[in-house]
Amino acid sequence: MLEVRNLNAGYGFLQVLWDVSLKINEGEFIALVGPNGAGKSTTLKTIAGLVTPQSGDIIFKGEAITGTPANLTSRMGISFVSEQLNLFTNMSIYENLLLGAYIIEDKQEQLDTIEFVFNLFPRLKARQNQLAGTLSGGERKMLAIARGIMSKPSLLMVDEPSLGLAPKLTLDVFDALETLRQGGMTILLVEQNVNTTLHITDRGYVLEQGQIILEGPSKELLENDHVKKAFLGI
Repeated sequence: MLEVRNLNAGYGFLQVLWDVSLKINEGEFIALVGPNGAGKSTTLKTIAGLVTPQSGDIIFKGEAITGTPANLTSRMGISFVSEQLNLFTNMSIYENLLLGAYIIEDKQEQLDTIEFVFNLFPRLKARQNQLAGTLSGGERKMLAIARGIMSKPSLLMVDEPSLGLAPKLTLDVFDALETLRQGGMTILLVEQNVNTTLHITDRGYVLEQGQIILEGPSKELLENDHVKKAFLGI
């Protein structure tokens, strides 16, 4: 579904990614892990079209989308839930969800998708008329993911969903992502919680200093000596 080849990207004169390559097959749940500043978020932003790559190729569903702006990649089926969440804080949960479905013209399909995300996140359904700006941190993360699902994407990319969350809410968010994967959605997850992430994903890539240094099945990465020492404290 997605193939990234020798991607180089950054901000102005600051290069962050160095020849990053990864591949995601349809229906896979893929982890991209690494320390702070490794370039994980930049990788997602470049795929989503928020950062223009210096060189390299991004292929989505067999079509070259390198350098395609974010408003077009979203219409192609890529949904990016950023760490910043970018919610409309003066609008209700329900209104935020409707905005997430702006590319879906069928009103009944919009309503059906809202019902789907409410079943996924019952806490949001109970507060659907509440302003997004009044939600707790965990509820905001749920809303951001729910809004990302509203466009019914082929690929959902989620950046640091557990950041700042209590353990119980972190598990709720990961359970929701696992439910989506079981439903056939392809997911690319960036996360610092390496242990939990590698327990729920199919395969993983380890990014350090802007370069992929390891890749493989998540279970094998959990047993890798470098991963154990650098991320698991073993």
